[in-house]
Order: sequence, then C-alpha cells, then structure tokens
Amino acid sequence: MKLTKTKKKRPLCCCMISGAMLTGVVSAQETVKSLAPLTVVGSEEKVFDLPGSASYLSAQDFRDRGQTNIAKIAAKAPSVFVRDEDGYGNFPNISLRGVDGSRSSKVTLMEDGILTAPSPYASPNAYYSPKASRMSAIEFLKGSSQVKYGPQTTGGVVNYLSTPIPQEGDKTFYSRNTYGSDQTIFNHAYYGDTVSTDAGAFGYLLELHHMSSDGFRDIDGTSRNAGFDLFEPMLKLSYKPNTALKQRFEFKAGSTDFDANESYAGITVADLRNDANRRYASSQYDRHTAEQFRSYLKWIGEPTDALRIESAVYFNSFKRIWDKLSEIAGAGVRTNVGEALLHAPSLNVLKGLGAGSLKYANAYREHEAYGWQNQANYKFETGSVAHDLAFGLRLHYDRAGGSNQTKTYVSNLNGGFNAPSFGSTTKADLAEVFSTAVHLEDQIKIGALTLSPGMRFEQLEVENANQSADEALLMGGMGATYDLNEENSLIGGIYQGASPANPAGYLGGTESEESLGFELGYRHRQEAFRSELVAFYTDYSQLIAPEVGLGGGGLSPSKNGGSAETMGLEGLVEYDAGLVMNSSYSVPIYLSATYTQAEFAGISGSRLGNSAGLFAGAVNGNEIPYIPEWKLAAGVSVIAEKWGLNLDASFSSSTWGTGYNEDPRLNDKTGALANPSAVDGKIDSFFLLDLTGHYQLTEGIKLVGGIQNILDTQKIISRAPLGARANSPQTLFAGVEASF
Repeated sequence: MKLTKTKKKRPLCCCMISGAMLTGVVSAQETVKSLAPLTVVGSEEKVFDLPGSASYLSAQDFRDRGQTNIAKIAAKAPSVFVRDEDGYGNFPNISLRGVDGSRSSKVTLMEDGILTAPSPYASPNAYYSPKASRMSAIEFLKGSSQVKYGPQTTGGVVNYLSTPIPQEGDKTFYSRNTYGSDQTIFNHAYYGDTVSTDAGAFGYLLELHHMSSDGFRDIDGTSRNAGFDLFEPMLKLSYKPNTALKQRFEFKAGSTDFDANESYAGITVADLRNDANRRYASSQYDRHTAEQFRSYLKWIGEPTDALRIESAVYFNSFKRIWDKLSEIAGAGVRTNVGEALLHAPSLNVLKGLGAGSLKYANAYREHEAYGWQNQANYKFETGSVAHDLAFGLRLHYDRAGGSNQTKTYVSNLNGGFNAPSFGSTTKADLAEVFSTAVHLEDQIKIGALTLSPGMRFEQLEVENANQSADEALLMGGMGATYDLNEENSLIGGIYQGASPANPAGYLGGTESEESLGFELGYRHRQEAFRSELVAFYTDYSQLIAPEVGLGGGGLSPSKNGGSAETMGLEGLVEYDAGLVMNSSYSVPIYLSATYTQAEFAGISGSRLGNSAGLFAGAVNGNEIPYIPEWKLAAGVSVIAEKWGLNLDASFSSSTWGTGYNEDPRLNDKTGALANPSAVDGKIDSFFLLDLTGHYQLTEGIKLVGGIQNILDTQKIISRAPLGARANSPQTLFAGVEASF
C-alpha cells in the first residue's frame, strides 16, 4: 500500500524552532537510579503514591487473557470508557470521567511520553490510536496530578508504553502467535539485549507486530470481507556511555501500515436485531488505508544525585485515505446516510434495491507533528520539608491538511452498482499550530502529608486558510496525599483544565473548553489486598461539540456546545485468595465499579441544534452521549505452576447516541433539529463473559487459548458514525507463546 500525496513544507527555520516539545512525566527514585525514561504512572505499585487517581494495566494481564482490543483491556480501569466501532479496537473512542470520547480527542494520547495523536492541536480527532496489543503497559491518569500533560487537560492522559529494551544480562526473545475465529491471525515477536563494552552499554530491540482478520461482518451481495490487516515493525537502540556524567541515550523508530474494509455506515436497528453481523451492499466500497511513522531520540542525564534531566526530539507523521460512503442521491431520498436508514425509499438505495446513487468521499489527510521535550527534576530540602521540583518547557508544531474527491455509483436495482464516475478533487485547508508550553510542579513532603501544587501555561499560534490568531491557556491545580499509616492513605485534589479548539474553530470564534475538577479518595494496600475508592466532580464549560461521528469533523471548524457536569464514584478492589491461604495456587480476584452522572447543565435556548454534532438535541439534564451510569468489571483467576485459567465479566448500562436522549428525533417545531436520524437512540446495556487460559508446555513454551463473549451476546455498541453497529460475536482463539 502506498499513499502518494504532496505535502506542504514549512520553512526550515520554523521547523527547527517548532521541533521542541516538553512532556512532563512522573519521576520515581527507582527510575532516577536506572536512568530509565520517565513515565506517567510507572508501575502498578506507584499508582498508590500519586496525588490523583490513576490506573496501570500491564501486558502480563491482557496478554494472558488474549485481549487485543483496548475496549476489553480498559474494562478493568475505573472511569475509563471506550466506545468501540469495528469490534477490534482499531478506531477507539476513549473517555475519562465523562468527558466526550469521540475519536479520543479530549484526552492527551501519548506513546512512551510522546504525543501520539497525528495532530494533537490542529486536528486531535484524527483516525489513529496506538494498538494496545503491542504494548508493555497502558497508563491512565484521571485525577488532579495531570498538570504536566497537555494539550487536552479536561479529560486526562492515556500513555501507551511500548516494549522496553531488556536490561544488561537479560537477553530476551518473545513470540506470541494465535489463530482464531474469522481467520483472525495475531503475531507479536521481539528480540533484544543490552551488552556491556569498554565504551559503555549498548542496547537494542527489534519488534514485529501483526494482526489480520476477515472480520465478523458480512456485506450483502459480495464476497468482499469486512476485515483488516495491520503491520507494525519497531526498532529501539540505547547507549549508556562510560563517562563521569551519568547519562543514557535512547532512539526509537516504528511504523504502522493499516488497511481496513471499514465503513462509516451502520444498519437499521431492526436489521441488527435480525442479523447483527450484516452490512448493506452500499458499503462494499468503503476502505480505510493509513501509514503512521513515529520516532524519538531521548537523552537522560543526572549531573548530581539531586538533579535529573530528560530531553527528547521526536517526529511523527500520519497519512490516511478513507474512501467512504458519505451520502446518497435520487428522487425523494434523504441524502444523509443516518437519515436514510429511517426512510424506506432511501433505505432501499442503501441496500442496492432502489433507484438512486451513492456518493463516496475519497478523503485524504496528512498530518505531521514534531518537537523536542525536556523536563528537569530537582530535589532539595527546606528544613524538615522535602521538595521534588519539576520544570518543563515545550515547543511543539503540528499540521493537518489534505484533499477530497467524490465518486458516484448508480444502483442497478438488483443489489449491485455500476462502475463509478469521478468528480473533481478539492483541497482541504491546511491547519497549523505552534505551541509553547511551560509547566511547574513541586511535590512537597511534610511528614505524612504530600502536596503537589502545579501550573501549566500554553501559548498557541494557529493558522488556517491564510488566517492566523493567538490563544493562551492557563491551567493549574493542587493534589495531595496523606498517609494514615503504611497501609492506608487519603488523596484529594482540585484542577483547572482546558482543551483547545482547532484552528478553524478559533478563527470562527470558538472558545477553548474549560473544566474545574475535584476528587477525594481513600487507598488501602497490603500484600494480598488492595483497594481504592474515589469520589469526583467536574464542571465543564464551553464544551467543544463532537462533530466526528456524523460524517463531519476532521478539519471542519470545532464549535462550542453548552456546559455539563459529571460526578461519580469509582472503586477497584484486588485480592489474592491463594496468597492469603498460603496455597500453592494463586487466586487473584478483582472488582472494578464506576458510577457516573454526566449531564448537560448549561444549555441556552430550548436545545442544542445540529451544529453541535453528537450533542445535538441536548437540553439541561440530558445525559452526555456514550457515558454509562454504571460500568462494572470482575474477574477471578486460578494460576498453578504449569497452567492458569481466567474468567472475566464486564457490564455497561445503557446510554444514548446523542444529546437528544430519545428515540430518533422528529422534526422539531423550533427548526433546531433536522430529519429523524439513526444516530439518535439508545445504546444497549450489555454483559460480556470471557474464559481464557494457558498451559506451560516447557520452560519457554506456553499454549494459550480462550473463548471471548462466551454467551454470544451482540447488541448495539455505537450509533456513530452513521447508524447502529454491534459488538463482535463469540470468538475463539488458540496459539503458542514462546519466551527465552
């Protein structure tokens, strides 16, 4: 697959200046000693030391369960909501604590502490997210300790941790290969080591990650599958020289080649209830192809025991073509696909049985983001008070542009379509943002009390269609922990967040989204029993409406869509019954629960109109789309010396597809709303049950397998982008895992 569009180049002097970015990251004494790159959380144990709520999911957990979809992986993490679309997690919509999750545009997405959204400022709702199944861990930061991260600070942080280079003397070969339902193939392999020489220690890691499937959906009247193919190689190198200064260099280069026969268009609820795996003939030409490249060069140094500095230059690029059904045409039909699903003559066109034509949009987009990140941590004492001061400066540039071309297919009235005619190609305006960000945070330890005051400032220079503007964002807050004893602690915090509009939005008068959040919690930690309970409240103002999901978005102007309040209670309990009973078996048990009320609270006028995207139709008191009142997950494992079994269950209560909070809308007397649309309506509550296991054949060879969605439950998981779609059915997989 090759994408061949011409990119506009920024002048070299601007590129050099915009090559700088700072990602603040939490530093622990252990990582300072080992010169390992900084992380957001660091480990499951370090979650309990943070002043804000966080979750850390290790690869050991989700690999043992054969989980490759971030929606399944994140089920255990409280207050992390993932709306799936394709059933494989290739297009995740991630929300933290009730913020809008469309295309994960309201969370700061990172990989190894580097911003990874294709254009985090110019177009944060782009169609790329790191594939969870190649990661060593995934970190979620939800609470008041996120002052170091941006630009999206109303929703929190998702940091994917790629496979690390093995430490010296720990040469590693790992391979996992499985085969499952719908010709689904999974391969993940890496090999690495760190070698000591007279010049210093050299480390390397080679990794290949591949996944492909025919997909579980069937397209009417064609043998073409609804699957995908994903290929991801990666190279990491490190060098720790034998110098008086303790320092370490690390280089990473990785890429993604993705090809999917995925569609924007869904089906009617009636057809989904009859056959959840159906796709209409009109979607047979839909195809999404993408190429992503990511790279960084990091330097970590410790001039003294009290001072630690990390610096990294990075470059990411992303290109994609989504050739997708965008509308239909013909006498007496509804052009919008979401509306056409509720209009019989238009539905016949979608099925290829009625007179009319399909209009496809060949949407090409290209993105670049590059920079240089730095953070310095300085530890000192003032009397009996200990400080860990973190200072960062970030310069960042990203851009998004592309083109659109239309294609028209005419129905042959027999389930098929004639050869396409091509329309003209139009250019999508280039959007650019140059950001300067500064943050300062001090962890102040006074006996059993630790305070973490911090501030973040961002200056944005935005450009779009030969127009420009400046915008300033100021964020800050205070987190706190208080150790009652070695096993129990209290946490709390208050944080002011912000999320910037895209350049077209700023130039059209859109305001940055703002939030004010509070949390208060309790933690308990013992060897065999750990728990956390946190209450939270967030007030959002000047919400940026999610246009993505209705066939729009991308480089379209972002718009404000009212205000909202979210409040809730989240908890996680983990208990190892085998350890308590001093058994030869390990019996880990977990229970995760989240209760959330996420409601619109500041709507002016009768209701939000169509320009509010998925928020359209909202009135005060209506629920924010796709945020369930209850999210539950529980699991129990039995792990012996040579074998293990895992039983995992998850539940999510029903939600709404739009701010309308009703079945598909009728024409509104005020004129604020359009024709009935299949994007409106209820998202089903659902309960899923998985059983997975392994058997250790030899010291380095393990047999793995499982059944996911044992009960074969299929319900509506999304009505966006354009119509209802269901989760994946019961699937089986089996394979071999090798580690030497």
